[in-house]
Amino acid sequence: MMLQDAVGHSFTPCRGEARIVSLVPSLTELVVDLGLAHALVGRTGFCIHPREVVREIPKLGGTKDVDLERLRRLAPTHVLVNMDENRREQVEEIARFVPHVIVTDPVRPEDNLELYRLVGGIFGATERAAALASELWRAHEEALAVGERLPQERVLYLIWRKPWMTVSPHTYISAMLKTVGWITVPDRSARRYPEVDFTHHASLRKTQRLLLASEPYRFREKHLAEVAAVPQWRDVPAMLIDGEMVSWYGSRAIAGLRYLAALRRQVAL
Repeated sequence: MMLQDAVGHSFTPCRGEARIVSLVPSLTELVVDLGLAHALVGRTGFCIHPREVVREIPKLGGTKDVDLERLRRLAPTHVLVNMDENRREQVEEIARFVPHVIVTDPVRPEDNLELYRLVGGIFGATERAAALASELWRAHEEALAVGERLPQERVLYLIWRKPWMTVSPHTYISAMLKTVGWITVPDRSARRYPEVDFTHHASLRKTQRLLLASEPYRFREKHLAEVAAVPQWRDVPAMLIDGEMVSWYGSRAIAGLRYLAALRRQVAL
């Protein structure tokens, strides 16, 4: 069986003992949920779920600043990376001494189906991968049903303050929100994570709801009053939202889709 990652690299199922390093939090969680925790020998400091498992696994820095010497000493057979979360220069350096670097790039929730097949296929976890795929399919259908039943809302999903920053419509986050009928603004952007600029994006002025994410900036209750003081947002309802449920792909996408469906129903009441 031949498997391909996001950049076209081909892989065959691992026949020997795998030593996996994951440099992406959601992929670390996926590896564990596929029953492969025993093969996980390294992670980033942001790989925090499931906590009781990953706390025993060595940390190698962050997603953007991996300690390459520590990584080399772990002698991994496979390293999991992501096109959006890891720096290309570091990934290219890692590929010089690691036999297999698996590049991922899910941009829609349904892309997780192929991600499960890829990781499960390489590491001999095809049955668990198929089970996760079935769960994801059901959750995706449930979320789509909510999005079709309720009127669409234009939402501004805030990920940072000072400056205020949001997501472009080409991101995984935007695709997750769209599943339940939340359409992100601005409706176009040259940057994946643009600063909020009302003078250049007329679509921002049509915002119907503000969503303040818990990551990467940890918005809290006190920030709801802060956004309410912004003249353009004074009459726009604002709420906190779990950023992990929206931005983490892999196995978290199943719970994420159900979380969004429930939240959308809740605010529609």
